[in-house]
Amino acid sequence: MTEKNPLEINPELVSRVLIGFIRDQLHKVGMQKVVVGLSGGVDSATSTYLAVRALGNENVWAIKMPYKTSSPESAGDAGLVIEALNLPSMTIEITDMVDAYFAKFPDISQLRKANRIARERMAILYDQSVALNALVLGTGNKTESLLGYTTLWGDMACAFNPIGDLYKTQVRQLAKYLGVPQRIIDKPPTADLWPGQTDEGELGFTYAQADILLYYLVDRCCSFSELESLEFEMDFIDKVFARIQRNQFKRAMPPVAKISGLGPCCT
Repeated sequence: MTEKNPLEINPELVSRVLIGFIRDQLHKVGMQKVVVGLSGGVDSATSTYLAVRALGNENVWAIKMPYKTSSPESAGDAGLVIEALNLPSMTIEITDMVDAYFAKFPDISQLRKANRIARERMAILYDQSVALNALVLGTGNKTESLLGYTTLWGDMACAFNPIGDLYKTQVRQLAKYLGVPQRIIDKPPTADLWPGQTDEGELGFTYAQADILLYYLVDRCCSFSELESLEFEMDFIDKVFARIQRNQFKRAMPPVAKISGLGPCCT
């Protein structure tokens, strides 16, 4: 590599910008509160810590939404954040809700289950946003978005997202600066959709490996030959680039067919 740690951020500066962003998003629509799905992972914890600095803990509602296969460790880590920040919170168990649907499709795939769970959680967050007069706070990072490792209208849905332009390794840097518990920063990332599931296990590579390639590929617009000269393996480049292309639809608003110009003009 020709640069020394190109993904290193200035966490003090980044936090100030993101705190201002959160305040602006709320104030411009005349609202004061956010609601966040707190999973026990570093992304949702980091967004929550930022929101508390921006709005005060009384204006940040944390919602835990466990499924029957969810890890007790995840619930415990979410509880650590709630306790550390003294957040108003609630726990809404989603097992009965999603299992009623799964019962109709006994051969349902693991992917369909994961998507259904993610969308059920987001449906709850949006319902609670109405009940609490709050906006849904985003918790997805740039790595997940580029790789498509996210559920459309599920975990990626939000009113606004303070950490969406941070790679996973950058989120960890910011989390450390904000005081997120170290055990949350260090633990293997997981969507906690089934026992033993980890993000990196499913992807087939680590976030650290993906982040540096994505930085050069997306931020620096390097060609494949330039990436090879930076000592990236072509198989890895192809694998990551294919995921970016395949999941572009998740990063764009649905296309709308325009017909308004077909009729007669007013005279």
